[in-house]
This record gives sequence, C-alpha cells and structure tokens, in this order.
Amino acid sequence: MKKTLVLVALFVLPLVAYLFFASGVNNFGKLPVLTENVADLIEFDSSVSMRDKITILGFLGADIKNRKGNAFNLNQKIYKRFNGFDDFQLVMVVPEGEESNVSELKKELGAFTDISNWNFVFGNQEQINKVFESLGTDLELDESLMTPYVFIIDKNLNLRGRNDDIDETIKYGFNTSKVADLNNKMEDDVKIILAEYRMAKKNGNANRSE
Repeated sequence: MKKTLVLVALFVLPLVAYLFFASGVNNFGKLPVLTENVADLIEFDSSVSMRDKITILGFLGADIKNRKGNAFNLNQKIYKRFNGFDDFQLVMVVPEGEESNVSELKKELGAFTDISNWNFVFGNQEQINKVFESLGTDLELDESLMTPYVFIIDKNLNLRGRNDDIDETIKYGFNTSKVADLNNKMEDDVKIILAEYRMAKKNGNANRSE
C-alpha cells in the first residue's frame, strides 16, 4: 500500500499537474481579438506608431486638469507594473491645443515615474474620431473627445479584450475611473498578451535553432 502511494506521488500527480497547466495554456493563453485593423496613429502623428508594439491606448480629451485622476490610476496600476517589457507603450490621444496641459501632466507623472513609454499624440476632432471609431466598440467619446476607458492593441493593430466577461459579456476596454477594473481585469489581460508574445518569441527562437 505504501509503495503504491509513493508511486502515485512520484509519477501520477506530476502528470496530472502537467495536464492541468497545459490545458490552462491552451484555454487561457491568448486574449481574444475583438476588432481587426485599428487605425494607426502614425497617419496623423509621424512620431508614434502602434504597429509592432503592445499598446495601451486611451483618449484623454480636452479637460485634462479634471482627468488627471484617470491618468494617475492608469500609471500606478498598469504602466508602472508593465513598463520595461519589450515593445510595451502607453499612448494617450489628445485634441490639438492641449499641449501645455499635457506638459504639466507629464511633469507631475515624471516626478515619481519613468515616463519614457508614456506617449501623447495630438489630433483634430476628425482624426481622433477616426481612430476611436476604428476600435468598433459600443462605447462613445464625450464632447471633449474623452473616454475613461483604455484599450489593449496588439502588434498587428488588433483590439484585444474579453468576449465572455462575466459583467459586460464583450469587454472592449477598461475603466480608468475604477481601480478595481484595472486591478482585477486589466492587469490579468495585459499579463496574458505579454505572455503570448513571449511564448511566440521563445518558440520562434527554438525553431531557428533546430
């Protein structure tokens, strides 16, 4: 009897654990594509492109002074957690004319954070609406061209999110006004997409070495 228990512990349990985690990779290893061909920002700002980057995309609007809390939440809960990963960036789309307010915000963020991967892109109403509408969500920008939601865009300009979310069914974005949304959902989803690309890169390197 003891020998049987030892054999189970040594051989069977590790196999069960392997199958469990292998199943987890297959079922949860990729974040669903919700929209393809999101409009790239380089179309109106040559300094920033989302292609070949893992981008957190937001629309900060023209009322920046009253939206700093959203930026600080995103900075603390997501940006500082993932800044430093390869090809990761955060991009805020802002209406033209808000350059001075953005400079002030950057100064405040930069007081305690390396903001080298915080990017701000300026556009007119038509340009901003074009990018937002290309996301294909059920959300809207307000009159200042702002939304509290931010979006995960992959390297191929696809919007990633959840198609089986327990609260929203299809979850296109994450509400920066709600710390719980950033902590409980967005952090997990960013981890998934980063792991997905790390796995693809690892497999690609393995294949080239064979």
